[in-house]
Amino acid sequence: MNRSNIHLLDLPDEILLFILKNLNNIDILYSLSDINNRRLNILVQEVTSTNILKFVSIDNISIIDRFCNDILPRIRHNVKGFIFDPIFMERILLATDYPNLTKLTIHHFQKEIVSNYFTNQSSLRSIFQEQITNLILINDDENDMECLPDIYNENIYIHILTFFKNLKKLIVMELSVVSYPHLSLCCLPSTSFSSPILTHLYINVRDFDDCLFLLDGRLSKLTIFCVVVYHMDTLEQIVHNM
Repeated sequence: MNRSNIHLLDLPDEILLFILKNLNNIDILYSLSDINNRRLNILVQEVTSTNILKFVSIDNISIIDRFCNDILPRIRHNVKGFIFDPIFMERILLATDYPNLTKLTIHHFQKEIVSNYFTNQSSLRSIFQEQITNLILINDDENDMECLPDIYNENIYIHILTFFKNLKKLIVMELSVVSYPHLSLCCLPSTSFSSPILTHLYINVRDFDDCLFLLDGRLSKLTIFCVVVYHMDTLEQIVHNM
């Protein structure tokens, strides 16, 4: 066979799927979803059926426009998760209904997102409260920020665990080497940062006592617990019921 005459569509489905699965799914959907070939369209949608769509570091707004107006409504049943920057979050989530969406990863997360979107007045409330079971925050807030630690804990971490009614997995990660505000439960009620359904928690805490607080029964279903502890000192006068 003359190599110059080989076309992408001449390849068998297995090889096409292998190629497509090793490419960025956003690029695949944007570049190939409108090609007038039923076989290729089926393969493209099959590739995205088990993948999370990643909208991060996208400078061309026309890409977002096309996804929201055309592509996402067509593949909405296949979407199980999104990774995106906050600037695109509302538009993407409201572009169509996603009946199988359960996971969100928010890059460049900052405390303003909570007051703007994680509220009962938010247009995204039903998605957050009824569908999302897995939330990953790439926290861009700095640890030396002006907000007092107690206020940050109550307004951000405690509020998130209360607001997301079906949350089973919460991961808070650092965007860079600069650490984000850690969780500290000292002097807060034992009902603070509690959940009867959370099973996975990854977060930075202030000291070892916060680990003990988190294991005192307030997270009764917790099975996976991963923390970074900033100070290993403990408060001897505190009695923990383990």
